[in-house]
Amino acid sequence: MKNYLFEVCTNSVESCIAAQEGGANRVELCAGIPEGGTTPSYGEIAMAREVLTTTRLHVIIRPRGGDFLYSPIEIKTMLKDIEMARRLGADGVVFGCLTANGEIDVPVMEQLMEASEGLSVTFHRAFDVCRDASKALEQIINLGCDRILTSGQQATAELGIPLLKELRERAKGRITLLAGCGVNEKNICRIAKETGIQEFHFSARESIKSGMAYKNEAVSMGGTVHISEYERNVTTVKRVKDTIGNLTSVI
Repeated sequence: MKNYLFEVCTNSVESCIAAQEGGANRVELCAGIPEGGTTPSYGEIAMAREVLTTTRLHVIIRPRGGDFLYSPIEIKTMLKDIEMARRLGADGVVFGCLTANGEIDVPVMEQLMEASEGLSVTFHRAFDVCRDASKALEQIINLGCDRILTSGQQATAELGIPLLKELRERAKGRITLLAGCGVNEKNICRIAKETGIQEFHFSARESIKSGMAYKNEAVSMGGTVHISEYERNVTTVKRVKDTIGNLTSVI
């Protein structure tokens, strides 16, 4: 019997509760999901830690959206956020840094790894936009990271199956490959079967309509960036259970 592990990408404490109830082993708590995930607030981390009694809590450390080339002040911010996550009882942190040439920024990563001592560390999908996946794999292993969250450098993990399989074979058990991006109840079995990967990252979210009776849809809180402000996406217990169940039922 394979020992599968399931991580749910959560965008709120509400989503954390659903992930735990649905059977997730771990959550990655993020703000700024439309930007790919940014560091959540002090209050969000504190409340997530309070409600997660059986599920491990990992916190993304990402000061902004966009690329993964960070300025000195952003690196200092990340170090402070790692300190905050530790103080609030997080089990792990999630980060990744690149150079302007698309290589792993080893000196900066070494600073962040030192600050993260004692916490589980995931190198996130900055890996998917690095120049050389094989070289990056070895560097991340040497840094001491516990796992790499990756879609196999494709738009989704399902499309990235060939590289995911190759990376797992190259890793030879030295680091965990966490397959993520677009993983759902319909494709998780195929990804597991064809890659041999045993850890999966997914959001299991559904759209929920706002409870607002009065709506002024002419005004956007994002200015020129328009998103629907009268609905939100939240992880649901059903989708977590369905995604996990579709894989564990065929073990």
